[in-house]
Amino acid sequence: MRATRTYIERHGKPVALYSDKHSAFRNNTASANGDGMTHLGRALHALNIEIICANSPQAKGRVERANGTLQDRLVKAMRLEGISSIEEANAFLPAYMARHNRRFARAPFDPRDLHRPLAPHEDIEAEMVWREERTVTASLTLHYNKAMFILEPNRVSSALARKRVQVCEFPDGRIEIRHEGNALPYRVFDKMRQVNQAAIVDNKHLDAALAMARLIQEATPHHRKRNNNEPARTSQRAGLFAEATSAPGPKVDRRTLCTPKLKRGPRLSNEELVARGIAEYAG
Repeated sequence: MRATRTYIERHGKPVALYSDKHSAFRNNTASANGDGMTHLGRALHALNIEIICANSPQAKGRVERANGTLQDRLVKAMRLEGISSIEEANAFLPAYMARHNRRFARAPFDPRDLHRPLAPHEDIEAEMVWREERTVTASLTLHYNKAMFILEPNRVSSALARKRVQVCEFPDGRIEIRHEGNALPYRVFDKMRQVNQAAIVDNKHLDAALAMARLIQEATPHHRKRNNNEPARTSQRAGLFAEATSAPGPKVDRRTLCTPKLKRGPRLSNEELVARGIAEYAG
């Protein structure tokens, strides 16, 4: 969505997008929820842009040939420049694209520009979002991705009990709750606990349990596992559901965190076993 929005703001709306059958463009599952339209497809439909899926890579020959060229030349050009981060690559890309187009670009058969400007009523920022519907409870709350959103009581939200609202998640991590085009104020209660609750332990095992909890927290801080059917947030730096940017710590061997195992004592002789009355258990 971020890339599509940048393209539209720079060039205008295309008549159609000619893509492959990636799940971002086409719902490939047999049991589709609702109308079966993807989130990107819904946004493009609102902007009056069609999606055409190619049946084979050869149908998109011009794009595939460009991809093959870039996959070979772009990586080597960045390596020669000593680029090793995404920020450096983004700064290097405009000059490389201009140089690449001067060498490989070919004039189109029809030079007319068929891109269209955005209509006055089209809000590209409001449409390019991950949008899902939720039902507001009688206490003016709703649940999304294991978090509870509490609507602030006002004239609009008080009338939304048992009604459907839209949860809109922007690419930068912002979240809006909308109803009929109006953004509703809310508070968030995150139901994902930051610290796992320890099991009930005896007093003599408390020190070992606390030591284990402390080491686990240091190794994997703020570990979360939310829903699987959610947008990719690998580039988000802020927001409620942004991925942790800290590097993972060393793997903790939980077997070494508890009390040490009892050492096996010396093997008893048969005479000692008979003296203790447990000779029948000796094989």
